Amino acid sequence: MVEGRAANYDTVSGRRGAGEGKEFIMTIKGKSIHELKVGDTAEISKSITEEVINDFAKATGDFNPIHLDQAYAEKTFFKGRIAHGLLSVGFLSAILGNILPGHGTIHLFQEIRFLAPVRIGDTVTARVEVIELIPEKNRAKFKTTCVNQEGKEVADGIAWVMPPKKG
Repeated sequence: MVEGRAANYDTVSGRRGAGEGKEFIMTIKGKSIHELKVGDTAEISKSITEEVINDFAKATGDFNPIHLDQAYAEKTFFKGRIAHGLLSVGFLSAILGNILPGHGTIHLFQEIRFLAPVRIGDTVTARVEVIELIPEKNRAKFKTTCVNQEGKEVADGIAWVMPPKKG
């Protein structure tokens, strides 16, 4: 496992090298189906800030006040603002597309359960683990999880990807 900083993430670890910088671009080709092994893992951690939530709202157009308006959010079940659930899914996608399997990967399917809210000030660690390989169809199945800084699972699920072809 290699650890470092990449793509605005606080920490990155996995079976790929990592570099410094806000606009880090990996040039290493992703792993093909034949290079993956059941049990391979990778993870990234990201601190959730006001800026991260606002940027995600702008990028997606999701301006639900539960994410952006403290006065509104205090009157809800959550008693305060929460991050967009799909923000965590985005971290999982970043791992699959940049680290494991890596560049050239096509994310085909994601099943997700949101288990706990993510709030400003939390640090989310997203992790993927290869759990099944179907070489004849060029498909890999991953267990996907996100935990907060206290180790509490905030999301879990399954992803299917098509790793890059060799060559």
